[in-house]
Amino acid sequence: MPVREIQPTRSELLEVKKKIRLTQNGYKILKLKRDGLILEFFKILDQAKDLRVEIARRYKEASEKIAIASAVDGVIAVRSASYALTGHPEIQLRSRNLMGVVVPDIKSSKIVAPLTERGYGIIGTSPRIDEATEAYENLVETVVKAAELETTMKKLLEEIERTKRRVNALEYKILPELEEIERFITFRLEEMERDNIFRLKRIKNKAEARAEV
Repeated sequence: MPVREIQPTRSELLEVKKKIRLTQNGYKILKLKRDGLILEFFKILDQAKDLRVEIARRYKEASEKIAIASAVDGVIAVRSASYALTGHPEIQLRSRNLMGVVVPDIKSSKIVAPLTERGYGIIGTSPRIDEATEAYENLVETVVKAAELETTMKKLLEEIERTKRRVNALEYKILPELEEIERFITFRLEEMERDNIFRLKRIKNKAEARAEV
């Protein structure tokens, strides 16, 4: 609302001051939220970096083990073991609240299975196939954890950007406008007060002049 359209009354001044206080409180809360989200983001970022390194390491290990198993036991034996697998990984996608942001909470099961629950015969396979299977199970489990962290980081970034926009709007637009309105009303009230005092003095002077006549 343009300043000139504001009614310069004391009640309006009190209302504007109330809005300023509320806006300042909201600004402080949003700044705390923004800073907290940023700290949480960087904490998760460190975890994500470690997981990426872990994924690269596990992938290299799994690739080496499957290559050895294929070379020594044969590709057919490796494929036969993979076809014999009966269990399937289970992924449960839930959500949790992180500083007001809904982020994924992924629970996985049956990814890393005991040797006796993999579906293929223990006697019919070699230790090399068992090691390759375990390596890939560990790799998949790490990828699931990384997916949760990556999605959480994305959600946090989106909320940080939204909160930053709101903080900037309060700091550079809404608060300055309210403070300008407060100054305008205060100035107009003081001006009206001076006019009233001047008017009263004129009336008093006229009354005294008439009394002397």
